Amino acid sequence: MIESYGFGRIKISGKLYTSDVIIYPDRVNDRWWRNEGHRLSIEDLKDVWQTEPEVLIVGTGYSGLMKVPEEVKKYVVSRKIEFIAESTREAYKTFNRLALTKKTVAALHITC
Repeated sequence: MIESYGFGRIKISGKLYTSDVIIYPDRVNDRWWRNEGHRLSIEDLKDVWQTEPEVLIVGTGYSGLMKVPEEVKKYVVSRKIEFIAESTREAYKTFNRLALTKKTVAALHITC
C-alpha cells in the first residue's frame, strides 16, 4: 500500500522513495526511468507485461505533465489490461483501492 505521496516523494509499505517507481504486486522498482523523460512509451513498460496485471495505473506526475500517447493506451488495452492514467496525486489513491481486489501494477512519475 502507498502510505503517502507528495511532490518528489512517495512512501510505500514503510519505505520512502524519492525517484519514479513501478509498484508490482510483490516488489517495487525504484530505478524506473523513461526513454524520453516526460513521454511514456511501450518500451518503458516492458517489464510490466511479465507480471500479467489486470490493471495498469500510470501516474503522470504531481501536475500531470508526463504525456501518455494514444498508442501506449491502445497497446495496454490490446493486452486485455485495464488502463488508467491520471495525475499521481490521484493515481496513488486509485492504486490503493484497486490493489485490494485486482492484480494491479502502478507506474508512477513522482515529480512534475
